[in-house]
Amino acid sequence: MLGHINAVANLAVKDLAVARRFYEDTLGLAQVDAEGDEVIVYRSGNTRLNVYRSAFAGTNQATAVTWSVDGDIERLVAALKAKGVRFEHYDMPDTTLAGDIHVMGDMKVAWFKDPDGNILNLINV
Repeated sequence: MLGHINAVANLAVKDLAVARRFYEDTLGLAQVDAEGDEVIVYRSGNTRLNVYRSAFAGTNQATAVTWSVDGDIERLVAALKAKGVRFEHYDMPDTTLAGDIHVMGDMKVAWFKDPDGNILNLINV
C-alpha cells in the first residue's frame, strides 16, 4: 500500500536557528518549505526531511536518518569532517574502524550527530 510512496523523516530539535545552520551550511540541504517558527522542511534527494522544534529533542538514542551514498562515503566523510562534523565510533561485533568509517564486510557506515544529538549516518549501499 505505501511501498511506492516516499517517506519523510522527522527530527526534533531545540533551536531551529542552530539546526538551520547545521542542515543547510554543514550538510548542504535545501529548504523547500517551513511552518512558521516550528518546522523547516528540507529536500534530500527525492525525499523530505522535517526538522521541528520540540521539548523532546535529543532523547532518541537510535539512528534517525540514513543517507545511502553508494561508493562516495570516504569523500563525504572527509568533506563533513572538514566542516567540523565529529563522527561517532561504536564498538560492534565483526566490525573494524577505518578512520571514522565502520567496515562490516562490504558495508561501510559512518555515524554522526546533529547539534541536538540526533544520530545520523552515511552508508555505502
